[in-house]
Amino acid sequence: MSNYKTSDLLTTAPIDQLQLVRFKTHLDLILLALESLAKIGSQSIAQAVESLALNRSSADFLQLWRFQHDDQTSKQLDLETIKSLVLIICYLAKQYRDVIRRSVESLEQFSPNVRESELLADYLDSFAYLYRQDLLEEIALNLLLELLFYSSSKGHLRLWQMLLAL
Repeated sequence: MSNYKTSDLLTTAPIDQLQLVRFKTHLDLILLALESLAKIGSQSIAQAVESLALNRSSADFLQLWRFQHDDQTSKQLDLETIKSLVLIICYLAKQYRDVIRRSVESLEQFSPNVRESELLADYLDSFAYLYRQDLLEEIALNLLLELLFYSSSKGHLRLWQMLLAL
């Protein structure tokens, strides 16, 4: 059981559908970074949903995860789903905090020649493959740094505040 709760994620203004789509797009990138680094899969998502005792079924979140860039999925978004995705990402980031930390240390050590680090080279290759497009390495590396912050005990609040600022 986790101490993460969607009720912690407050809003100060109404959230419209366009904001929800922007939130989901950014969350997709963060989840892609985590998937690339930690090699998570559907079993990890399902376990996170169960551990967090979220109101929706694992199948709902697995569908969102599998169809990250699907326009139909984006049209079915609601604020509670976005909040749940924030919790899932931060829960998983916390589980993989060690590999995130090692990757950030490698980033600091090998910058600007990040491909000299086997860990970072693997992460970038996996991210590019999963993204299925030419990727600017800077995006992947920035997301890696974000993951470090989201893996903290207050990571869900940080991620939520960042989304509200979009």
